[in-house]
Amino acid sequence: MKTINYNNKNISPSKVVCIGRNYVEHIEELGNEIPSSMVVSNKPNSAIDDNLYWFSESCRFEGEICFLIEAGEIEAVSFGLDLTHADIQQEMKAKGLPWERAKSFDGSAVFGDFVSICKDIEEISMKLYINDTLVQFATYELMMYKPSVMLEEISNFMRLDDGDIIMSGTPKGVATYSVDDIFVGQIYCGEQMIVESTWRVQPPKTDSQ
Repeated sequence: MKTINYNNKNISPSKVVCIGRNYVEHIEELGNEIPSSMVVSNKPNSAIDDNLYWFSESCRFEGEICFLIEAGEIEAVSFGLDLTHADIQQEMKAKGLPWERAKSFDGSAVFGDFVSICKDIEEISMKLYINDTLVQFATYELMMYKPSVMLEEISNFMRLDDGDIIMSGTPKGVATYSVDDIFVGQIYCGEQMIVESTWRVQPPKTDSQ
């Protein structure tokens, strides 16, 4: 089982629950419609990795604020990357088929360390830098569906086990990336940065990794 790190403990999430189309400007940049209800999909435990790999010229990064669940509540937060095979996703969408091949592949859920959540979750925000350039920025206010709504909606049809992760959606600025790019993801509580994660993009993953 793949694990994430929280308070120097290795935790194995049973699943990663992904919220799609949660930022209006991201919806607009991809030419999608604003959904009438919250878009939800899952990644399996096997999708989790702490390394960021290059997969193809069409693979796209999505930086996200990610929440760790304990006892049905948000316990901790991290910066995460939701990777998408954009070409496969478009093909599946055109055929009206599920997106798992594009969104749930091994290594498609990349997480830094988790830290305790802000006392005031409304103060949370994130930044993503690639090669020292700010490419994504998101705040609580920009979320269409706030964390409490995510918990309520998901719990209506799916049990959240201790250690499960919610990826809360990505803001505008998604793009493809290259080997040796340097990603720096930051989570803030107000003006204070509470966690920072850095990745250098690795060459394609081999069967032995």
